Amino acid sequence: MSITSIRLADDINKPLESLAKKLDRSKNYLINQAIKEFLSRQSLEESRWSDTLVALESIKSGKSLAEADVNAWLNSWGTNERKEPPK
Repeated sequence: MSITSIRLADDINKPLESLAKKLDRSKNYLINQAIKEFLSRQSLEESRWSDTLVALESIKSGKSLAEADVNAWLNSWGTNERKEPPK
């Protein structure tokens, strides 16, 4: 484990102290949890962006589906006659 020091603005520190007392946790714990959540969200955003770039390349190369086909497939969900995904 490494040590990093940070300066917290009063408008962050005071609520953080209150929350730490309320949850019976240390400020360190709460800060680590917040950073973990932030990093997880950033990873998800990067993955989504990567997927978007792949999708855009697919469209540029002419690989796309007709909207009507996709809508017909989606509208079949939850029915007895569920359709196969369009190709």
